[in-house]
Amino acid sequence: MNYSRLQLICWLVIGSVTLLGCSAPEPPTVEVPEEPSGPQAEYFLTKDQGHNRWSSTIPPVLTVPSGAVVEVETKEASDEQISATSTVEDFLKMDGSRVHPLTGPVYVEGAEVGDVLAVTLHEIEPLGWGWTGARPGGGFLPDGATEPLLKTFQIDEGATTTRFSDNISIPIKPFPGVMGVAPATEEMLRTRPPRENGGNMDDKHMTEGTVVYFPILVEGALFSIGDTHAAQGDGEVSGIAIEAPMRIVYQLDVIKGGRKISEPQYETDEFYAVTAFAPTIDEAARKATRFMIDYLVDEHHMEPTEAYSLCSLAGDLKIAEVVDLPNVLVSMHMPKSIFQ
Repeated sequence: MNYSRLQLICWLVIGSVTLLGCSAPEPPTVEVPEEPSGPQAEYFLTKDQGHNRWSSTIPPVLTVPSGAVVEVETKEASDEQISATSTVEDFLKMDGSRVHPLTGPVYVEGAEVGDVLAVTLHEIEPLGWGWTGARPGGGFLPDGATEPLLKTFQIDEGATTTRFSDNISIPIKPFPGVMGVAPATEEMLRTRPPRENGGNMDDKHMTEGTVVYFPILVEGALFSIGDTHAAQGDGEVSGIAIEAPMRIVYQLDVIKGGRKISEPQYETDEFYAVTAFAPTIDEAARKATRFMIDYLVDEHHMEPTEAYSLCSLAGDLKIAEVVDLPNVLVSMHMPKSIFQ
């Protein structure tokens, strides 16, 4: 076997270094910054830039073009009347008129009545803690709570669960309980019930990655978001989820000339969903079924009777909330996989 003169010199040098007890210096470590996981925010709102009523007369705190990415902070539902160190007495003294602080409104340039506002929820991050409670006379069952209850929760960054008790863990699946556009009224409406503008939908499936569609009812849309929940069951039967302050990154896109909707709808990679509010679950469920039939006819070119049958075979009715009187909210989900 023949070796080149260069190879022999290299081996002699390496051997000499080894004999002297030295080792070749290791190359310096270069830290490569992580790539952003999604669109980067261009506009920012603090938790103090907000309101807690719905009205077309509330002036916007920010004006953005269609396609803008906005980062906001939200307060928890009590408007900071409850803290991580609060007691049941603090809970019982809470001023209900301050509930549901919303960050916004955001005016979207080019948004006109009859258009649709698409809100993409890119990031939803709880900010360290949350709380829940129950009180006699509250929620779906007036006699469900025999005494007042307040629980606070630690929610560490990146946590997927939090402790309800020593032997119960609750999955963390954050979402905004309230979001919507301004209604076409100058009245100062309370945020409690869901309406055609969105509002207190309390739909736990509107999580990170979801695109929510709102009918635009006033010029500029005037979008607001808040009442952020770290965890909630379908129905929110006690009336209170794990209420938590959060950081949210969302994108606002105005859709012109598309399919008209009268109430919010939403989609993920897995399903398309419609929502419907009404005074009773039966009425809301019927409306949701009709909205899904309309969607299947318009988007998948089905005959109405065929679409009705498909709703029976593959559509899932879900009770989003039953406590935000005078309205409840029901959704229907249709899996996208069946259309492949």
